[in-house]
Amino acid sequence: MPDTRLPLLLEASDLRQRLGREGVLIVDLSQAQVHQQYHIPGAVHLDYGRIISHQPPTVGLLPDAAHLAATFSSLGIRPDSHVVAYDEEGGGKAARFLWTLEVCGHAQGSLLNGGLHAWLSEDHPITNLPREVSGSDFKVELNGHALADQAYVLSHLGRADVAIVDARSPAEYRGEDVRTRRGGHIPGAVNIEWTRVHDHRRHLRLKSEDDLHHIFQAAGITPEKQIITYCQSHHRSALIYFTLKYLGYPRVKGYPGSWSDWGNSADTPIET
Repeated sequence: MPDTRLPLLLEASDLRQRLGREGVLIVDLSQAQVHQQYHIPGAVHLDYGRIISHQPPTVGLLPDAAHLAATFSSLGIRPDSHVVAYDEEGGGKAARFLWTLEVCGHAQGSLLNGGLHAWLSEDHPITNLPREVSGSDFKVELNGHALADQAYVLSHLGRADVAIVDARSPAEYRGEDVRTRRGGHIPGAVNIEWTRVHDHRRHLRLKSEDDLHHIFQAAGITPEKQIITYCQSHHRSALIYFTLKYLGYPRVKGYPGSWSDWGNSADTPIET
């Protein structure tokens, strides 16, 4: 029977016990050359570029439903699949993939805590053999509960019950590192750089729940608020989105396009 008891954040030792288990699909978003060299046994590779689209100068947008349905079908994702995602960079790409699945109506997913770094650090098995994939007929059922766009953010600026988290670097947030037509940040946003949730002593796993709660609550990011996360393209901020969901925050949205959308628009308000 499919395993439906996996937690949102999955440890390497727990995944090892489930290798080959029916209903568990492992998806590797590492770079292709890394996957070809070594990956978790049974993992299927997914190029990160297949789950984002660009409309220059805006990047990191959500592809259309037909494209996403074809992509997820090619991975063999079925309604009863529990997807475990990982990457080689600390979870940003894997978290964006899980967020995309959620937006498309598939909420059964876990992030491998620490990704490939943590897996290798504990000498779990690896292989370079490709997995044979049986396709599926994935049906996209788009929902908006996890999705924010520019209009949504504009309509919620200044509200006491809304908190906006900017996951970029402090230099980007302050408008010193400018990667769009205009630099700065969304008015009222607080800066929590995405790497602050990493425990570098534990191979890029997330920090303890207590430490994570302290980081967010000290910045005024509390569970009763509607939270919106963004970065440059909703890559880094996808890990912040995931972390807040893991901590039990009930209302969290990701902003695809993020600052590449906001900072390249002529009439959106900014702060520096």
